[in-house]
Amino acid sequence: MNKKNIFLILAGAILILPMLASAQVTVSGMVSAAVSTAFYIADGVVVILWVVTGILFLIAQGAPDKLTSARKALFAAVIGTVVVIVANSAVYLVGNAFNLPVS
Repeated sequence: MNKKNIFLILAGAILILPMLASAQVTVSGMVSAAVSTAFYIADGVVVILWVVTGILFLIAQGAPDKLTSARKALFAAVIGTVVVIVANSAVYLVGNAFNLPVS
């Protein structure tokens, strides 16, 4: 087993254990908790991407090679933001279509 698989298993256990302890174990509740946690993590990653992009532009000070890497980081931040927004919208639309609890 590689480290990525172990991390994913532990992350899944961390998401499921609080629900098992409170005895409110439903599939929709577990999925809702996992989705909301994933979106919290994705939002944090997007914020970090924007902060790093800003720092890269400040550090560049007009140097063409540094500006190129800052532009690449800006592109990644914009794409990441769009992906998170589209994913959140898709989860909301699918949840409403199937009358699932959407948080």
